[in-house]
Amino acid sequence: MPLDQSYIGRAYPPSAPYEVGREKIREFADAVGETSPVHRDPEAARAAGYRDVIAPPTFAVIVSLKANDVLVDDPELGLDYSRVVHGDQTFTHHRPITAGDRLVVALHVDAIQSRMGNDMLSVRAEISTDEGELVTTGRCTLVVRGEDA
Repeated sequence: MPLDQSYIGRAYPPSAPYEVGREKIREFADAVGETSPVHRDPEAARAAGYRDVIAPPTFAVIVSLKANDVLVDDPELGLDYSRVVHGDQTFTHHRPITAGDRLVVALHVDAIQSRMGNDMLSVRAEISTDEGELVTTGRCTLVVRGEDA
């Protein structure tokens, strides 16, 4: 079943806040092999000009992918998540994600296209602090494989 084209331009309300902790940043830095002390040591981060430890750039995926749940859980869109492949992901950082941030995500459906029997769903995640400061813009393409794929 093709995705509902009327979803193009749809914006979802901001997610519940995600509190960024030092330990989560350290764990993520370990997982991606990032060794810089600004991801682990508050003093090193402050010496580099940050208020606390900062997350590696791809940490934003934790917050943005969780926000995609509103799409997965929306029965009217027609998204069969068992057929989804993550096709692309980019981030534009307006400032580093920092320990102590309380982040919310407003999800936007930017495009839905059909190509070779597959639907391509382009989604934008505006990641801001719960006080409204824009931190990161994430864009991803979800490929919904067709029945014959």
